[in-house]
Amino acid sequence: MNVVIALAVFIAVLCIIEGGALLLRPAWDTRARRMKEQLTAIAQIEESQAAGITKSRILSGVPSFNDLLNRLPMMLKLDSLLMQANARYPLGVFLLLALVLALWGVLVLYFLLKSFALSLVGICFGLLPFFYAKVKKDRRMKKFEEQLPEALELLARSLRAGHALTGGLQMVAQEFPDPLGTEFGRVLAQISLGVSVEQALRNLTERVDCPDLKFLTVSVLIQRETGGNLAEILDSIGRLIRERFKLKGRIRTLSAEGRLSAIILVLLPMFVGLVITVLNPRYISVLGSDPAGKLLVFVALIMMVIGIFIIKRLVAIRV
Repeated sequence: MNVVIALAVFIAVLCIIEGGALLLRPAWDTRARRMKEQLTAIAQIEESQAAGITKSRILSGVPSFNDLLNRLPMMLKLDSLLMQANARYPLGVFLLLALVLALWGVLVLYFLLKSFALSLVGICFGLLPFFYAKVKKDRRMKKFEEQLPEALELLARSLRAGHALTGGLQMVAQEFPDPLGTEFGRVLAQISLGVSVEQALRNLTERVDCPDLKFLTVSVLIQRETGGNLAEILDSIGRLIRERFKLKGRIRTLSAEGRLSAIILVLLPMFVGLVITVLNPRYISVLGSDPAGKLLVFVALIMMVIGIFIIKRLVAIRV
């Protein structure tokens, strides 16, 4: 019995010594320490390359100006707007165009109104490039939302047919035009360059301002962690999106009166001014020759813009 106890104690002490040696091996084994450092460096390089694939964007062709724009959070938000609008030119070109339009607007208003304070309103012309990008982005996102239900159904059918998720994404990228086909093509390009499927889908939700797309990303993440029938989930999401489209159509029909009122309120002053110009040009010419008349026209235009904005906010119901 004593021999068995002594043998057990010897084995336990030997295991403790061996375990301690293995834990302390990197401290005294230079070969193991060098191998660990190399593996850590390789992992950091791969991580930085994967991040560079998804995050690096050139904001300007001038390196110093590009570095300055990358340090400003506001510039990154504007670049995100241009990325969602699929703009062909970088942010630096839009900023230069905005500066030129703002200076041009100030000069034109100064020669028309002969007032430096009022001419400063011409700076608003510098917002036109980004307003154009906003309109283009909204149209592109609306088209993406319209394409998304059919893309989810195609992806679900491909999964039922036995294809992998990447194979289904490739079918969607090939079958659909821009913007959905283009964005899913970028997802496949990132996956082929080493980015994980989950991270590529997260990058897609950052590039595309579509709340319904987040359902796809969350479904894929949950299915990969816990399992489940992804095809059935995608069909359910597609049906949900279609029902939302039907509800949006009903809301648009009910709010048509408000939009028509906004159009009439904008066009009516212009129509009345055109009729008076034809019938009695001397009566309305005072608005163009007298400084007070110019001021009244300018104030009226500002009030019309404010009225359009208010009516748009009233009839725009988010679902």
